[in-house]
This record gives sequence, C-alpha cells and structure tokens, in this order.
Amino acid sequence: MDNGWSRTVLEHQIDGGLYDRQGKAITNFQLKLPEPQSDLAEQTLKNPYNFDFLTLREKYDKKELEDALINQITQFLLELGTGFSYLGRQVHLHVGESDFYMDLLFYHVRLHCYVVVELKTEKFKPEFAGKLNFYVTAVNKQMKTEQDNRPKNLLAIHF
Repeated sequence: MDNGWSRTVLEHQIDGGLYDRQGKAITNFQLKLPEPQSDLAEQTLKNPYNFDFLTLREKYDKKELEDALINQITQFLLELGTGFSYLGRQVHLHVGESDFYMDLLFYHVRLHCYVVVELKTEKFKPEFAGKLNFYVTAVNKQMKTEQDNRPKNLLAIHF
C-alpha cells in the first residue's frame, strides 16, 4: 500500500471520505514540482479537513480547536497525511524585539522540511496568509538547517 496504512487506518480514511475530500482542486503540482513536494502541495489543498473526531461545543474558539486537535493528535496526523511528525504547539519565535507563537509545528520526514500550521475558526482573510508566510520565513532563518528543505505552510480553517 502506498501510504503504509494499516487496515484500520484505511477503513477510517474510507469512512471519512478522504478520497472525496482530496484532489478536488485542479493544480499543476505534479507537473511543476518533484514528487515529494507535489504530494505535500496537494495534501495542503485537501478540502475540507475532516475534524469529525473532535468533540467541540457549537461555538468554539481557536484555543479550543487547538486543544482538541492536540488531545487527538494521532487522528489529526492521519488527517494531515503520511510523513508528518508533531513537534509542538504555540512554538516560540523571537523576531527583532517581539515574541510570536506558531499554533502548531510539524516536520515532514519524507520532504525533510518544517511545516507551520496556522489554525483559524473563521472564514479566510488575506492577513492569514501574511502571518503564515511570516512564520515560515522565521522558521527558515531560525530553525532550518542545511539538511532541511525550505519550510512549508498549511492554513487549517475550521468553522
């Protein structure tokens, strides 16, 4: 099996409609990017992420979403896809005279790169992308080593 999933994980992905949620966007990733990067790029466009394994109240905030995801980290890693390793939440970055905290930080073992995840509980706003790109640049300068590829970003919006 391509993903190395157990039967249980495969059944979970089938029951959760993974096939229907992935690959709906038309892209040229397979043509323009080498295989590991094209796979990650397509995974980041999964629409929508299935967080049905979470038990959240009707109106929840970003912290509650983050807490719930971390409490269910195995299911969240399965939802993200193959190759992700969890590194931390509210990961501290010091830039200039200011302190910043990334929502979640992962490392993709096949791509050899950090993956910064920004969580939002509201509809997309352009400033979300700016903040996420700021974090990726900071990780690139402060955490990335010569053996690592450039960090990637993932914006997970759930509302």
